[in-house]
Formats: sequence, C-alpha cells, structure tokens
Amino acid sequence: MKTNNKTVTLEQFKEKHYGKRGSVKREKLEAGYVEFKLGAMIHDARIEKGMTQEELADKCGTNKAYISRVENNIKDVRISTLQKIIEVGLGGQLNLSITL
Repeated sequence: MKTNNKTVTLEQFKEKHYGKRGSVKREKLEAGYVEFKLGAMIHDARIEKGMTQEELADKCGTNKAYISRVENNIKDVRISTLQKIIEVGLGGQLNLSITL
C-alpha cells in the first residue's frame, strides 16, 4: 500500500485548522464534539433497543420532535431530562464525571 506524505492525524488537523488545545476556537470545536457525541450516544442506544424516536419519547414523557432535536444536537438538554431519557426511556444508567 502506497502511503501519502500528506496524511495527518486528527490531532494535527485540529491544531492546524483550530489551534492548540486551550485556544478559544479549539475549545469551541471540542465543546461541539461533546454535544454531538451525546446525541449520537442516545441515538445509538435507542437503535440498539430497537426503538423509534416516538417510542422513546412516549416512554419518557416528551415528544418525537424533542428526541430528534437532542439526537441531532439541535436542542440542549437539561440533566434531569437526560436522566429521564436514559433511565426511564432506555432503561440505562446516567453516569457523570468531572475531570480536572
């Protein structure tokens, strides 16, 4: 397999286009990724459970449009609502941590 000398790692790409960790532009990028990841995790868990957005919404007392907005990172979600989606809707457990 021929390698391309222009290949860069994801970290190198982010540094080149968004700056080093700690810069405003880079922190904004990283924060967006965390939010995107949360929606993707909810989506993946729902699919793994074989549920539609409407079924998940019914189980946790919200509506399909809200679940869609959360999964697609359009809507911020309160921790209490997130806990309800995960624990009541998906039958999982929400674990939070803070790393300093």
